[in-house]
Amino acid sequence: MDFVLLGFSDIPRFHWLLFGVFSVIYLAILLGNGIIVLVTRADVALQTPMYFFFSNLSFLEICYVSVTLPRMLMDLWTQKGSISFFSCATQMCFFLMLGATECFLLAVMAYDRYVAICNPLHYPLVMNHRVCVQLVVASWISGAPVQIGQTWQIFSVSFCGSNQISHFFCDIPPLLKLACGDIFVNEMVVYLFAVLLVTVPFLLILSFYMRIISTIMKLPSNTGRTKAFPMCSSHITVVVLFYGSGTVTYLKPKSDQYVGIDKLLSLFYTILTPLFNPMIYSLRNKDVRKAMRKFLPKLSALRGI
Repeated sequence: MDFVLLGFSDIPRFHWLLFGVFSVIYLAILLGNGIIVLVTRADVALQTPMYFFFSNLSFLEICYVSVTLPRMLMDLWTQKGSISFFSCATQMCFFLMLGATECFLLAVMAYDRYVAICNPLHYPLVMNHRVCVQLVVASWISGAPVQIGQTWQIFSVSFCGSNQISHFFCDIPPLLKLACGDIFVNEMVVYLFAVLLVTVPFLLILSFYMRIISTIMKLPSNTGRTKAFPMCSSHITVVVLFYGSGTVTYLKPKSDQYVGIDKLLSLFYTILTPLFNPMIYSLRNKDVRKAMRKFLPKLSALRGI
């Protein structure tokens, strides 16, 4: 009825250090992404489809990291790690659903850049507010039924032997290591869902950016290229961080030798990517930096009141 998340139990002397580091990281994620959401909503100059999607991504990152990090902090504080069967399934379900949402939302953001650069005259018509809302809603709900089914089929297998999960949250690969009997069908279903919810959005992103790069290279002036590349570089960086670490984690061969590497890669796409997103977008975007310079003094004044 219960599992035990081992987390970082192999380095007990560093528990309090890790608790402090991850607490600071969690606060930084909440603060950074929260400011991005507020700034893009408050500043009139940022009321465009690109920043609408960006604010939704920042809100998603807050939800995404809140599924795993608070639980990990509690385990580091109590040094227990016990989690009920239902809580483990719930954590996995929300983690998978939000992960699928991020895959779809990154593809939507790539499509937005594709229309803006390859079809600029039709951009206001194609990416109107109604379409943007529909794309965001579809990104949030499309993966939910599939991931609920994914969670059900994972937790419908029989678990025997050890109940210790060698991870800091309930994820598919370490859970399947505890399963009994033949789980070949379950593993094939996992790969099928991965192709459906991860590979397909990634291929769409790749195709959009191939067309974007082709269009940019055909621009007659260097000025046009200089303006177009920064619009896409931030998004490409986030895609590489998220998809790179996630793909290696779920598609590499199973082996007990990779346990430490699994945790490190999981930290990348569960914690470090949400931490870096506000920095990547704000540092490379003049409009966001300008809006933040106007917004932060107002925020300080309100706090003073």
